[in-house]
Amino acid sequence: MKRLLLYRHAKSDWNDARLEDFERPLAPRGRKAAPKVAAAMAERGWRPDLVLCSAALRTRQTWELSAAPLGGDPEVRILRGLYLASPAQILRNIHRAPDATSCLAVIGHNPGLENLALRLVGTRGPGPDIARLHDKFPTAAVAAIAIDTPHWTGLTPETCRLEAFLRPKDL
Repeated sequence: MKRLLLYRHAKSDWNDARLEDFERPLAPRGRKAAPKVAAAMAERGWRPDLVLCSAALRTRQTWELSAAPLGGDPEVRILRGLYLASPAQILRNIHRAPDATSCLAVIGHNPGLENLALRLVGTRGPGPDIARLHDKFPTAAVAAIAIDTPHWTGLTPETCRLEAFLRPKDL
């Protein structure tokens, strides 16, 4: 079984209106949430072998704050194409992951991550987590998706189920 972690960047800072969206940093709340969520991921054994991270500042900072609590030494790919990517664009990047990758994390943005998660799992998974996922995919939340296929190219809604939906406010 493979695992896909769809990890929305932590809360960003909107205080400097001169900054382009791509260059917005994390807010203090986001800087606190990212390592806390990562520690909870590590406790659950959700340790990625490969991280695909949007090139936006807030996603890179989310990864930087998550790396130490997660431990390990995953390959990290910073991808400009994940910035505000559609579900189809995110899925194309996932399909390119090596089959040897057992746990893949994608750190990105809404609405792409949320829409991809909803398309992949539908109503397959624990009822309360499915309900929370369908309600809102907040910043620093992680959808852990169990994949029943040996190849990332085989990732389809029929091969996925929500394992858990982790939100910072639940920690």
